[in-house]
Amino acid sequence: MAATLQEILLAPGTRPEVIADCNLLIERQLSDMSGISGTAVKLAYKTVNTFKPGHIRHMVGSLLPQMVAQLEPYWAEFAAAGPVSGPEFGDYLAGRGGEVSQALLSVTDARAAASGRPTVIRAYGTVRGGAARHVEAALPQVGELVVKYAG
Repeated sequence: MAATLQEILLAPGTRPEVIADCNLLIERQLSDMSGISGTAVKLAYKTVNTFKPGHIRHMVGSLLPQMVAQLEPYWAEFAAAGPVSGPEFGDYLAGRGGEVSQALLSVTDARAAASGRPTVIRAYGTVRGGAARHVEAALPQVGELVVKYAG
């Protein structure tokens, strides 16, 4: 039986590399953002990094298991269809963009809702409206990242 995405991406030797790649993906996506919503996201990111350096990296590591759990059914369905390769899984995710982005955002929504810090909740609320669009835009790269380790 093939290993699950969680077994692959969260393995002790692999997890730190996945976290580093996720952070790079976030930074690349941020650099590509423009407009009012892009400015809001960049400002929120900069604010968090200024007041709590390393927090984004910590949160990526903290949220990774739940994010991988959300991706697992898509990976299983994709892998069952045939040989796995990089861009194709990204295309698969992008083809289900609305559904996949909402699945991934359910993780951050739950984390924000559980936060007892009004500043965090307010900052998240500021960027949440356009988040699905930004997550959808990143899905091809998310797929490539997954295949880098699981393909």
